[in-house]
Amino acid sequence: DEKIEILLAKYEADHLELLKNDENKGITGYRVQIFFDSGNYSGDRAAKVKEEFEKKYNDIPANITWKAPNYRVRVGDFRARLDADKYLKRINRNYPNAWVIKDKINFPVLN
Repeated sequence: DEKIEILLAKYEADHLELLKNDENKGITGYRVQIFFDSGNYSGDRAAKVKEEFEKKYNDIPANITWKAPNYRVRVGDFRARLDADKYLKRINRNYPNAWVIKDKINFPVLN
């Protein structure tokens, strides 16, 4: 249908404009937090946890963030809470203290 094609073209154009805007760092979604620490060498520990996670689960992105005084490692870019909960169950054996948290996530890739 022609109206659907017009709507999809508008959606793609709007999406590209959002990506160009440096003030838009992402959209609201969910991630799974697998690490949280502060103190001496907490940045090094966060990097180690991120590296180990990426070796085990190379299909999901991992991010290190710092908000004084804590380093955090959060994984995934989930639009729905249900998807994040499902992923948490998948990794729970290796990360028993992990939890789902609302966060800014990366824009989804349009194919």
